[in-house]
Amino acid sequence: MKIFALWLLSLLTVLTAPAQQQDSIQPVLSDPNAWSVVVLPDPQNYVKYKRNQPLLDIMMNWINENRERLRIKMVLCTGDLVEHNDIEKPDGIKMDQTGLQQWEAIAAAFGKLDGRIPYVAAAGNHDYNIFSYTHEPKHTNYPKFFTPEKNPLNKELLREYTTNPDNVPSLENSCLEWSSPQGKAFLFMTLEFAPRDAILQWAKQVVTQPKYRDHTVVLLTHVYLNYRNEQTKSAKYDLRDANYGAAIWEKLVKPAGNIQLVISGHIGEKDNARKHVGFRTDKNAAGKKVQQMTFNAQAMGGGHYGNGGDGWLRLLEFMPDGKTVHVKTFSPFFAMSPSTKQLARRKESFDEFSFELN
Repeated sequence: MKIFALWLLSLLTVLTAPAQQQDSIQPVLSDPNAWSVVVLPDPQNYVKYKRNQPLLDIMMNWINENRERLRIKMVLCTGDLVEHNDIEKPDGIKMDQTGLQQWEAIAAAFGKLDGRIPYVAAAGNHDYNIFSYTHEPKHTNYPKFFTPEKNPLNKELLREYTTNPDNVPSLENSCLEWSSPQGKAFLFMTLEFAPRDAILQWAKQVVTQPKYRDHTVVLLTHVYLNYRNEQTKSAKYDLRDANYGAAIWEKLVKPAGNIQLVISGHIGEKDNARKHVGFRTDKNAAGKKVQQMTFNAQAMGGGHYGNGGDGWLRLLEFMPDGKTVHVKTFSPFFAMSPSTKQLARRKESFDEFSFELN
């Protein structure tokens, strides 16, 4: 009997070991009452090649499959939804999808979240007519593919939005209002790439309204920090009315008082994780800390002609104390296979850390 019991215990250990080992790779909540936000880095290099689009599907499917286990309440995308807004004849090298095909692909990928999880998708420089910036306004197909009606959960939370550079009402500049399970009020705001002065003025008017004054505002914009953790002062595009990190800080974030977290993307260097990220803390005009984080992965997995970013996501776990946020960086693409799952977590100090909101 004793021998049989030992044999049975051994068998159970063998049968359950793979599942336990797989579970140890997957992110878990450190507190059952915590909740999560997923940061999706620039997806441009996934959608510009037909071969890479299934990797983006893997990422979106993982978010869906884990939305209850990780209590995922919001997805934030850092922009550059496409590689080229309106290209009609791709050369097959830099990209093999037309602009229309790229927009269709990214809209379909986000369609996996529609009706399941609300999301905010920033507009990046590549989402505009980047190869014809000599004339303005910045033109984009964004509002044709990301409408208020696309995701009913977004529509339910949508509170404010205004016109884009084409003078078209668009979610490029918009706010979603949401309350955490603990009752903390949040406003998730996104601003167009290199927002115009009028947009920064609009954003400041919105967040300083009495009804939002006590909200925790999370600001999403495409260009803000570089990998040296510096607020950007310029970009290579010759735009007359444009603001980047330092100007956004001075004109909006610093005086607003209730913007507590800024998230951006844009940066990256081939297979160099460190040069895809940035983080800094500053005090606003009210003396309160503002956390600023950049996360991207577009040149991981072989650079700009590679697989699109190795499937990297960033998970922000908001603790029930209302202030602590734990950051983890995870790739569901690597986690799928026993031969690569050991690569699925990045634990360097710039990829796994914690910070506090006011």
